[in-house]
Amino acid sequence: MEAASFSAANFAGHTVGDALQSAVIAITAAGCETPRLDAEVLLAHILGVPRERLFLDRDLRVRGQAVPLFQQAVRRRAVEREPVAYIVGHRGFRHLDLAVDARALVPRPETELLVELAGALPPNSSVLDLGTGSGAVALALKQERPDLLISASDISDAALELARENARRLGLPLSFIQADLLEGVPDEFDAILSNPPYVADSQRARLAPEILRHEPAGALFAGPDGLDVIRRLFAQLATRERVRFVAVEVGQGQAGAVAGLARGARFPLARAERDLAGIERVVLAERPLEDAR
Repeated sequence: MEAASFSAANFAGHTVGDALQSAVIAITAAGCETPRLDAEVLLAHILGVPRERLFLDRDLRVRGQAVPLFQQAVRRRAVEREPVAYIVGHRGFRHLDLAVDARALVPRPETELLVELAGALPPNSSVLDLGTGSGAVALALKQERPDLLISASDISDAALELARENARRLGLPLSFIQADLLEGVPDEFDAILSNPPYVADSQRARLAPEILRHEPAGALFAGPDGLDVIRRLFAQLATRERVRFVAVEVGQGQAGAVAGLARGARFPLARAERDLAGIERVVLAERPLEDAR
């Protein structure tokens, strides 16, 4: 069945099973990687129930307005290839449920490594989440380490507004800064965390349609080798003597080059940390305390 042919008429009997079967066929035909999971998340969202209830409640039906709403959601996923997180409007990250939309990247599980590494910072450290997007890293870290003084920055006003909305809804106090990397940012931070743009321009055609069509390009691409933004960042950090801890997310195969940039910026201790998939995902750069002031 073509993805575009998915319709309410495919819901023979309007049972949850019928609806899911039709949706899975449509999403699979579109080439999406996780069609069953996508269909379940979308249907649970439309019905306003936890995903488990789709399988535990035999009396659950897809009725009334839920039918066209689910039809529309599946069309957005299968035909427009919109990310599921944008369709349902939220995404889990660490212990938080964040509002997400096209103003910022969808938070990824691998980015949680930034939060894990920052969890070892000394008490009351001043931290900047640079390129905060939806606020995921800054907010998760604030929830887990409320003693830290955390600010979140981004060049995008739209992304900052989304981060502010998440902070207000979650009741987590952050300071917000609109800035292009560290330009105009006060030299008052002990630690910098960042998930910057790091996709090489040459990789554009290899990205999934979900990413290429819907996520903000400015948060993705960074020149011929993907390191343009990270180079600028470490050039600025070279003169920021107070900063002694930097954790930067990088793309596969970039960790060695980024560690070299860190050492060139007077962070002699630089190493790569692997994510759960075994990929060198974060470069952690540190200055010994005696060299940091």
